[in-house]
Amino acid sequence: MFCAIPEDGLRAAPLVIGVDEAGRGPLAGPVVAAAVVLGKPVPKGLDDSKRLSSKRRAALEPQIRAQCGWALGVVEPEEIDRINIFQATMLAMTQAVARLVAALGVDPEDVLIDGNMTPAGRRAEWRWSARAIVGGDGLEPCISAASILAKEYRDRLMREAAERHPHYGWERNMGYGTAEHIEALRVYGPTPLHRRSFAPVAQADLFAAAG
Repeated sequence: MFCAIPEDGLRAAPLVIGVDEAGRGPLAGPVVAAAVVLGKPVPKGLDDSKRLSSKRRAALEPQIRAQCGWALGVVEPEEIDRINIFQATMLAMTQAVARLVAALGVDPEDVLIDGNMTPAGRRAEWRWSARAIVGGDGLEPCISAASILAKEYRDRLMREAAERHPHYGWERNMGYGTAEHIEALRVYGPTPLHRRSFAPVAQADLFAAAG
């Protein structure tokens, strides 16, 4: 499921959507974006997902899913390689917001996005007012909620992928380029989930071809 609206309703107008992404930097796996409209009551303890313990994130995720309106956008490695990671991130954000808006049946007054750039003017499909907020995942509760959903969903995907590709330590590094991951790339080569446009993966491809 990529989208849901709570039965008990959302916070009163103005309608504001928070957006954040997870997985921009890893060597493997998709980039995931989440879009969230806060529900009532607002889940307590929202914060930047990176500042929360894994136990706290895991406890907050079902609360956000149950009490808020939310949607996800997921762009797979093949598409990341085709359009580059920046455009893939903008696309994932656009997908998430479009799904949430379609479920809500009404456009938001504003979309708050963590970081210093928005998809406005960068994705033809983007049609909403948007504001980039540096450090927004620690400042705006709707972005914090999106940060938690995106990270928890992506981490779950990577743990599942680690069962199919056990050599790379994805259940620990979530696809990031740790020493363990780089060494496994050198020994075993890339998988279909690796981003071949990223330099360490491209180098492993060349190494495997030369061998």
